[in-house]
Amino acid sequence: MPQQLLEYRCPACGASLQFDSGSQQVVCPYCDSSFSPQSLIDYDSFLKEDAKNETSDSWSKDTDRWEKDEVSGLNIYTCAACGGEVLGDDTLASARCPFCDNTVIMKRQFTGDWKPDLVLPFKLDRKAAQEAFRKHLFGKKLLPKEFRSESNIEEIKGLYVPFWLFSTDVSASVRYNGSKSRAWTDGAYDYVETSRYALLRAADARFNRLPVDGSEKMDDALMDSLEPFNFGEAVDFQTAYLSGYFSDRYDVEADISVERAKARFRKTVSDRLVQTTAGFSSVAMQSTTLSERNNFREYALLPVWLLHVRWNGKLYTFAMNGQTGKLVGDLPLSKKQYWKYWLLYGGLFALLLGGAVVLGHFLGCGGGCL
Repeated sequence: MPQQLLEYRCPACGASLQFDSGSQQVVCPYCDSSFSPQSLIDYDSFLKEDAKNETSDSWSKDTDRWEKDEVSGLNIYTCAACGGEVLGDDTLASARCPFCDNTVIMKRQFTGDWKPDLVLPFKLDRKAAQEAFRKHLFGKKLLPKEFRSESNIEEIKGLYVPFWLFSTDVSASVRYNGSKSRAWTDGAYDYVETSRYALLRAADARFNRLPVDGSEKMDDALMDSLEPFNFGEAVDFQTAYLSGYFSDRYDVEADISVERAKARFRKTVSDRLVQTTAGFSSVAMQSTTLSERNNFREYALLPVWLLHVRWNGKLYTFAMNGQTGKLVGDLPLSKKQYWKYWLLYGGLFALLLGGAVVLGHFLGCGGGCL
């Protein structure tokens, strides 16, 4: 059965349209026509209707030439523009043909519960991602020199990552045991006085749109590190914003993701409350009560640039917030550089320490021992 896909074509010249993060318009790279995403709502409806009638000239799923175990979780599409084959897993929602760069959107990935409530459009482009990566490497003295070569960059991809956004009101009450100690002496005896306290703390907090990624493919810690996002710039979902980018639908259900959100709610409130106990010599939590109300969740696609760097047989993944430009990712350590700086600064420290000992000896002798 043919897959139903949407292809945004320029009404003027027929070329594939792309969302431009700089102008926040959907543009044609060939004839320079531009359209607001809002203006393409009717065009989007037309494409959906037109996709129902397409057969052989649409992107179709072709698995006849593959063994059953090879196509498990794998879809093979044929590009309507050039005939090239594109492979994607079951969560792929939009893609670009690697042969002609044509953009298509898998309509079935945005039906029913899979339709996002919101999309946060890209504000930064590929060049911004490359520049952010250069800055991330700058000044890292323990980084292997060979790693800095841009020839190691295997892929730079703009991807809309599926996120669940959780909002809630939290009420918490905590009881701590605290103590304060003071010490003094009268010359003959040393004294220590310890006072113990029952500390009661309570707080109400509102969390708005705490994001939790809904993709098994994404590293949770990496995605968490991209925060914050400015959700004031989020808009109602429209497929036009996906043109020119990859996107995935969620494969981690909200009921599972909410447990991660609850853990973050609890930790945030707990950290804030324990800050109110400053001034005590020791503090130990005895009991805690936490309740949530006015729970609300939304499904959103958030902009992320992924950079894959292959070096020394290992793949390093970096992610950049496509709205703010914040880039995160772990860097390799050069053992050669590490020992070089350790010996350099260690030797310098020893030299300075030796000089201080000599100077102290000289001053202690008052100069007379020379």
